Amino acid sequence: MRPLAELDARGIEGIVFDVDDTITREGVVEREAFDALWALRERGMIAIAATGRPLGWSDAIAGTWPVSAAVGENGAGWALRRGVTIQTESFEVPNRDLLEQILIAVRAAIPDITLARDQLARRADLAFDVGESVHRSPEDIARIVAIIEAHGARALVSTVHAHAITGAWDKAKGAVRAAEALGIVHERARTKLLFVGDSGNDAAAFAFFEHTVGVANVAPHLGKLSVPPRFVTPADRGRGFAELVAHVLEARH
Repeated sequence: MRPLAELDARGIEGIVFDVDDTITREGVVEREAFDALWALRERGMIAIAATGRPLGWSDAIAGTWPVSAAVGENGAGWALRRGVTIQTESFEVPNRDLLEQILIAVRAAIPDITLARDQLARRADLAFDVGESVHRSPEDIARIVAIIEAHGARALVSTVHAHAITGAWDKAKGAVRAAEALGIVHERARTKLLFVGDSGNDAAAFAFFEHTVGVANVAPHLGKLSVPPRFVTPADRGRGFAELVAHVLEARH
């Protein structure tokens, strides 16, 4: 990874960003990061949240944050504001019977496992709490991943959740589809939108987008990424995101 200062951001038209531990610290959006989102909006730039959080949260983020769109459940769908209306789109129907089988198997293997506290707002995936309210050991996380994959589903692990996914969606595909709804076609999205994230469930986006940045706390997760981010911020989490936005806006100026 190269330092952020070496990123040529002159052609960047917008930023696709992860939420947990990319703009948050201990679960709360940092002041610098939220101010940076407002700065992007005021300069007319695209800002797309791409999170593992529920599609129900995407509706709220799109409706209340200064963003262009919000992609939820690691790419399962998106939401954006059109006037006073929130437009939503889901891409695939989850296999709920399979998700129930995975839940039963994980509970049998790890009896004290807990679901993500936002599970009720989810529409497409199953998420286990591995780092939000409780901190699971690497061994427990590996067991969860193994069970999910043994059932024929895909597993994605973020800093807070382990996800069971029964479809082919990912953050890159979700962000591209949201960008298309904003009038940005596939190749333009790949080359003109920059992605910033911090952990394993950002892997597809780090591999897809031409311009990628990790906030500094991506370092412990590099072993989970087949393609690391090309650049890294000096600061971590929301402060690193604010550094990135300042760098991009300065390049445009």
